[in-house]
Amino acid sequence: MSVVQSYSGQIYSVLCAIIWAFAVILFKKSGEIVHPIALNLFKNFVAIILFYLTIVILGQSLLQPVPIKVYLIFVVSGVLGLAIADTLFFMCLNNIGAGRFAIVACLHSPFIITLSVMFLKETMMVLQIIGVVFIVIAVLLTMRIKNSEHISRRKLLLGILWGVLSIAINAIGVVMIKPHLNRAPLLWAIEFRLLAGFVSLLIITVFLPIRSRIFSSIKNLRGLGYSLSGTFLGTYLSLLLWLAGMKYTQASIASALNQTSSVFVFIFAALILKEKISLLRVFAILLAITGIFLVFLG
Repeated sequence: MSVVQSYSGQIYSVLCAIIWAFAVILFKKSGEIVHPIALNLFKNFVAIILFYLTIVILGQSLLQPVPIKVYLIFVVSGVLGLAIADTLFFMCLNNIGAGRFAIVACLHSPFIITLSVMFLKETMMVLQIIGVVFIVIAVLLTMRIKNSEHISRRKLLLGILWGVLSIAINAIGVVMIKPHLNRAPLLWAIEFRLLAGFVSLLIITVFLPIRSRIFSSIKNLRGLGYSLSGTFLGTYLSLLLWLAGMKYTQASIASALNQTSSVFVFIFAALILKEKISLLRVFAILLAITGIFLVFLG
């Protein structure tokens, strides 16, 4: 077995981190125009088409010989991760910006590891606990970062809350399907979760009082380019690489490597979105990445 094959899960996870980071910037630009729910519906719908075409080209089937229980687990996971968590993610991104989100997103690894220890019988070492503490401190520091973007205190706290809830709910959706990924075709797993997320969110949106405003925001051509490119990179390529990483290595290792996306988001936010880099912000991201490194070491 070659080195590439031996570490395929880790390689997929790192590639996912880089691609996802750039997609976050595209989603931030799109979110300035498109409603968060509309953006989530749009990216899920486009991704469903992309993955379906991939499945057809590879000669696979949407119907797999797995127990009904497994289907239900993937449905619940899709509703949690791709309907609820992703909508909260867009709300967070709109409120606090990509730079702050890069710090908050570091909580993904602690959530995944804690749930993996609780439900998947993976172990948590002392170094990992110290790393989690570092990450939590870094997130708390985001509330102290100088408000150069003129974000109100309420908007900042709400944005951080949306981000934390998004990451926690997404982590639950990931850990609950981890035991079944080794027995389920990867593309089927992705497509089925997307279908569950899209259909559930569409049903919810139809009953919302502001549904007309939500649907009309999708038609805005100024945000279409960002939405399409963000969807291709962030929902198609990165989701494929993300689940592949989860499938071919431990959930805790994959999540730790995925978290390096925070560094790339931080850099892209400064270079592309021109978000201000302060010493406290640099310290917070370094503290969070150190925490991730300790989690990975553990």
